[in-house]
Amino acid sequence: MEKPSRKLKKTLLILGVTGAVYLSFRYLLPLVIPFLIAYVFALSLRPSALWIERKTRFTVKKKVISVPLAVIGGVEIILLMVVFGIALYFGGRKLTMEATLLFQNLPRIMRDLENWLMENCTFAEEFLKLPDGYMLKVVKEILSGGEAAIKSRAMSFLMLNSMSIIKWLVQVTVLTVILFIATILTLQEMDDIRTRRDNSMFCYEYAMLGNRLMTVGSAWLKTQGTIMLFTMGICSAGLFFMGNPYFILLGIGIGLLDALPIFGTGTVLIPWAIAAMVNKNWVYGIGLIIIYIICYFLREIMEAKIMGGKVGLTPLETLVSMFVGLQLFGLLGFILGPIGLLIIEDIVELYGGTCYNGKKDTQKEERG
Repeated sequence: MEKPSRKLKKTLLILGVTGAVYLSFRYLLPLVIPFLIAYVFALSLRPSALWIERKTRFTVKKKVISVPLAVIGGVEIILLMVVFGIALYFGGRKLTMEATLLFQNLPRIMRDLENWLMENCTFAEEFLKLPDGYMLKVVKEILSGGEAAIKSRAMSFLMLNSMSIIKWLVQVTVLTVILFIATILTLQEMDDIRTRRDNSMFCYEYAMLGNRLMTVGSAWLKTQGTIMLFTMGICSAGLFFMGNPYFILLGIGIGLLDALPIFGTGTVLIPWAIAAMVNKNWVYGIGLIIIYIICYFLREIMEAKIMGGKVGLTPLETLVSMFVGLQLFGLLGFILGPIGLLIIEDIVELYGGTCYNGKKDTQKEERG
């Protein structure tokens, strides 16, 4: 019986690894992701917990007693949650004040929008030689219809999904408790986990995948998190100096939008600047453009400085993997796509070699 060729083996290996990665992401990852997050949290808390554990040791009758790492980690998590809760409270209070002010000024904003539409509709009617008031009537019908549709859909959504929202809140609460307990236990059993990993027959594969995930994940999270925080700060500060009363609300919204791969700060700032200049508010429009330029160069510099060559994918490979991940896993696929491609490449490289390794040997075998 003729042995399968090297190309066939490589093709089967790629298909098998790709299928295994897809099935793992689709069915296995949702089951283990809380514990993976707990492991990352435990790794982050371990240095400080070990330092505190060493500093709190004391000897009683020649026996060294120290505070368990689980207790130290639990206290650290609670303190971090308290700090986060305080920041969330004051930040949410400020956002609520800005949102309330926005709703109070909404009628005036709508009147200004209507006046702006009247001016531009009049110009469009004269340019297109349409009857007077025709464009304005069409725009008003569209706006009124859209408003009615939003209200009806919002009410129906709240009525139909109220139980789903309650269920989601319960699931989040349960997940938070599990994450808290898993982090404490992982911190306490970290040495045992590493020993079992190192003694496993798959220790090399664990090390390879773990290093890849840690390198790519930490680089990506560090980059996106830093850029998002800086973007929020720059946008909020710029809008504050420009006298915008909703500077924090808009700054956070623009920063979150910039974190999405397809969108960016230009999605909001450029149309906003154009609209301001059309209304002859040149200073405001130029200010928005300056904010956009600063955010744009900040992203370029930060991505080049922090990410560097750690990811290991070309821009085209990144784009393709993100698109495929989006189609397969939704918004989470923006992250899972590139990570999955890297895992596939590493495993195929490990077990199959590069496409050109052993090319001469293969040619000799085919001649033979």
